[in-house]
Amino acid sequence: NTSESEKYACCPLPPYLEDSGCVIEEDDNGGRPLRDVCFHLLKLYSDRSYELDQLLDPRSVTSDPLDFRLSWHLWEVLRALNYSHLSQQSWGVLNTSYAAQLESEGLWEWAVFVMLHEPDTP
Repeated sequence: NTSESEKYACCPLPPYLEDSGCVIEEDDNGGRPLRDVCFHLLKLYSDRSYELDQLLDPRSVTSDPLDFRLSWHLWEVLRALNYSHLSQQSWGVLNTSYAAQLESEGLWEWAVFVMLHEPDTP
């Protein structure tokens, strides 16, 4: 809540944006500022109900918005730690996006493995 001239530190930007200075990258989906995945993990640690969509956004790790490798694996670790407040739609998008990425690399066996983690529909 300070003005631009009173800032004493840069925002926690993802590694690929660190050298760009103190800029705030706006998210296309809702106008949320883009932050580093470590920042989101700290927020989740301090507030167990912190929104997981921001944490699992691939752009919090890499400049490629279609690279879901770390996001999918991070979600599986969070699930093992009993975090479950990711919507089924977001979970499905994460699974299918990573499976498509694996299939495009010729790793269809691993794509099938990822799709076996698809949430059950009621």
